Amino acid sequence: MIEMLKLIISFLTLLTGAWSLFSPHSTVGFTGLKPEGGRGVTEIRAVLGGLFIALGLAPLVYRGDTFAMLGFAYLGIAIVRLVSIFVDKSSTQSNWISLAVEIVFGAVLMIGAW
Repeated sequence: MIEMLKLIISFLTLLTGAWSLFSPHSTVGFTGLKPEGGRGVTEIRAVLGGLFIALGLAPLVYRGDTFAMLGFAYLGIAIVRLVSIFVDKSSTQSNWISLAVEIVFGAVLMIGAW
């Protein structure tokens, strides 16, 4: 069951990347980032698109420790998001939802890593 959840999370990560790559203007709602100008669109495509595709694809191709690598990435994002929520005074519902998802995804992906 846990292995299936890890595969699903990896696939959802890949889908998030694909969505960001092919439809960067639609990411405003879930990121708050505005793809203004060519540079802004490129950053969304490259980082939210390319990086998330690679992060999601690696565990699907290589399995093993790459699930933990993806979990580690999600937990790293969660830690920085939590600090940022307070430092940047960005306590919004979408930020808290993102934090919860990142913690759950990270924790599930790290099961069995130690």
